[in-house]
Amino acid sequence: MSQIIPKKPLSVESNWQKELATAYTDPVSLLNYLNLPVDNFTKDIAARRLFPMRVPRPFARRMKKGDALDPLFLQIFTNKYEFNTSAGYSTDPLDEQKNNQPGILHKYQNRLLLLVRGGCAVNCRYCFRRHFPYSDNHLNKHQWQEALQYIADNPQINEVIYSGGDPLMAKDDFLAWLTQEIEQIPHVTRLRIHTRLPVVIPSRITTELISWFSKSRLKPVMVVHVNHANEIDTEFALAMNKLKQAGVTLLNQAVLLKGVNDSVAQQVALSERLFQVGVMPYYLHVLDKVSGAEHFDLPDSTATELMQDVIKHLPGYLVPKLVREIGGQPGKTPLDLNLHP
Repeated sequence: MSQIIPKKPLSVESNWQKELATAYTDPVSLLNYLNLPVDNFTKDIAARRLFPMRVPRPFARRMKKGDALDPLFLQIFTNKYEFNTSAGYSTDPLDEQKNNQPGILHKYQNRLLLLVRGGCAVNCRYCFRRHFPYSDNHLNKHQWQEALQYIADNPQINEVIYSGGDPLMAKDDFLAWLTQEIEQIPHVTRLRIHTRLPVVIPSRITTELISWFSKSRLKPVMVVHVNHANEIDTEFALAMNKLKQAGVTLLNQAVLLKGVNDSVAQQVALSERLFQVGVMPYYLHVLDKVSGAEHFDLPDSTATELMQDVIKHLPGYLVPKLVREIGGQPGKTPLDLNLHP
């Protein structure tokens, strides 16, 4: 394995980096853009000190102006209920923060997560890693070599997952280098990317990204994160089409969120819209019980009743698996829908 991560000469920023640089980080600025009265959100704005707000403008443009209950707005705007603390909610709901090797989460037997980047293009208020110590998992060149050696030394690993934060916050030259290094490990056959960036900034799907991702010997899979049909616009559809044409398997995982997508109609519309743009529904997660996100949570009974009705309106291949992730478990835990004739 090579010892030097190559760097390209400085060049003009790509469109996605410009969009990232101009994201809304001031709640007042976003409220003004959406024609929402700032005085109504004073207590909500205070929650930015718990978890900063970041919202790319392409995502904000999909929000309905003047609507404080817009499902996209509710996912990303600071909320006074984030100050609530209740038993059962923690800063590390999946027991991930005691990973033995920086940058690596080896949660499943044959799959390994690499924490490629700590930051995200959008800060979703329900994020299960909103308290994660990313600064302790920022790898230098030597540590990247150690991470690659760890993969090489564990032949049961046949799939590497780029995670974060959001791995597509990294530049394409670095991701191309990392992918080339993983290609040299014979027992790895698949490369998966978990990302929300193409949803909130579709221009992130660059020619360079498609090149290093789809031309690898590793089978490429991208799992995007869309929670509501309104997140899917023409730009996102075009980005997914580019990936699909390049042979990338496209899947979606969503989170069931109170007030955002907790109706049958919303879930059916999401699955139908995803399929229209070439993305298959994969998982619907119940909320990971992270501190600061309790107001999004729903009882398991509500989740299972919802999915029982969703199944009546969709073909099986468009029904996502309703699951919970439990720290230390070897995979996702399906919720029993108790279906009866």
